[in-house]
Amino acid sequence: MSPSPMAVAHATARMRLALAAARAARLAWRTVDRDAPGPSWLAALGPVIAAVAGAQLAAAQSTEPWLEQLLGLDDGQAESDRLNPASLSGVTGDGTPLVQALQVPVWTALRLVTRGVPVVQAMARGQLLLDLMVRTAVADAGRAADSVGMTARPAVTSYVRVVEGGACSRCVVLAGREYGVSAAFARHPRCHCGMEPVTREHRPQPSSPQQLYDAMSETERKRTFGEAAVKAIDDGADLAQVVNARRGMASATAEGQRLQTTTEGTVRGEFRRQEFRRLQGQGAIPRSQSIRGFRPERARLMPEEIFRIADDRAHAMRLLRLHGYLY
Repeated sequence: MSPSPMAVAHATARMRLALAAARAARLAWRTVDRDAPGPSWLAALGPVIAAVAGAQLAAAQSTEPWLEQLLGLDDGQAESDRLNPASLSGVTGDGTPLVQALQVPVWTALRLVTRGVPVVQAMARGQLLLDLMVRTAVADAGRAADSVGMTARPAVTSYVRVVEGGACSRCVVLAGREYGVSAAFARHPRCHCGMEPVTREHRPQPSSPQQLYDAMSETERKRTFGEAAVKAIDDGADLAQVVNARRGMASATAEGQRLQTTTEGTVRGEFRRQEFRRLQGQGAIPRSQSIRGFRPERARLMPEEIFRIADDRAHAMRLLRLHGYLY
């Protein structure tokens, strides 16, 4: 069978959230004063951050209802291991706060202008980058929530990659692959692929790469793979070998061995409270001391980084609790 209708609807709803956030960002970008793009974009940034963070939160909040609807209530899941959706809002997939990341498009445009690119073209390039960043940030938050939610449910043993029509060639060749539940999700910017959990009772069988390829029109194949690749595949070449799927694909936070962290939640939020209580319990902070002014010294890892470095599921669960992604 194909991916369950609920899994497809879940991925589609997340894509709509990403598009809505990108639309809000695009409208704000159009108000930028070309004579003073830096200051005017900073002035318009507040509502954009609110729109993107809100879309991220909505995407993350949809995970638990979706899993419960898809798999039913999981009696083995501890109440203390419920997904914390707010922990995934306000940062990009690599842990950069939105307030910092969403300034990059305007600085990119300004840098192009200093190199002699006409202002109109530079601003258009900045808008394309903004669109990419916003849509990717929302999709990443939703996928991270799905990963955390599935890891917290003992019945889920793995997940399969769900690839919809319109995906790029690198994603098509990964369609239907099964990964361990705590394996990081390979994606690229603006990737909207999703995942579906696998349990003893629920074993989805998404379309294979070849099935997706066969369902495409000739025009879609050439747009996705390129004319030369289509000819090679039609002549019998292995689809995955032609595409070289792994080139350019990476977990959202994998950059060599450098751990990706975030400052989100270290000034306020559950991670800060958890760290304060932990240190008090160890006697490192007096019981009488107030949390006011406390700032954790320990770096907070992003979920994708946790899944990349965890030795096993139990290790991933400990790290997810430790870094505030599970209540």
